[in-house]
Amino acid sequence: MLLTHRGKAPTIHPSAYVAPTATVCGDVWIGPHCQIGFGAVLVAEGSPIVLGESVVVREQALLRATVRHPVNIGSHVLVGPHASLMGCTIENEVFLATGVTVFFGARVGRGAEVRVNGVVHVNTVVGPGVTVPIAWVAVGDPAQLFPPSEHERIWAVQKPLDFPSTVYGVQRAADGSVDMKEIARKLAQGFATHRDDQVVETVGDGRLHKPEQDDDRR
Repeated sequence: MLLTHRGKAPTIHPSAYVAPTATVCGDVWIGPHCQIGFGAVLVAEGSPIVLGESVVVREQALLRATVRHPVNIGSHVLVGPHASLMGCTIENEVFLATGVTVFFGARVGRGAEVRVNGVVHVNTVVGPGVTVPIAWVAVGDPAQLFPPSEHERIWAVQKPLDFPSTVYGVQRAADGSVDMKEIARKLAQGFATHRDDQVVETVGDGRLHKPEQDDDRR
């Protein structure tokens, strides 16, 4: 399903394929020879999602851009099933395996690999050619790599990266807690903007029929 959001409709190259059960919403650019799998969700909420050439987004993957954090994916990238990419940058020729999570403000460098269930935390930079092992956590700039059991070491690097401020615009209290009422309020306001989304139709030759919009998005 293709949807407008805040007056912006997806732009899909004629050579690309979007599965009929995928959802593509808002200011999303899908480049030449891209393949969007069944059940994948690409949602641009205030900033664009841009896919280069020959990007493969597998089944049930999620790509989400927010007002402060666009999603930019280079060319020849594989996004595995059930992966989540949120407000991040993925450079060319990157392999993101099944269940990978890449958080807001992160960057994964050219030729890098993030293996099954790996995590790239907020504001983290995984350098070119680096491999994040299965289920490990990359955190920091430049990224340090830890197994998931190393919570205290992960937290020591993660804390100053400021997850709640980066993602939700909410500061931690002095005791390290966060105001979940404020976070929930902000999220609810954001999701409410989808009430006015409209389904994008196709015409007889299969081309997208879109409302007038500003195409200066690259």
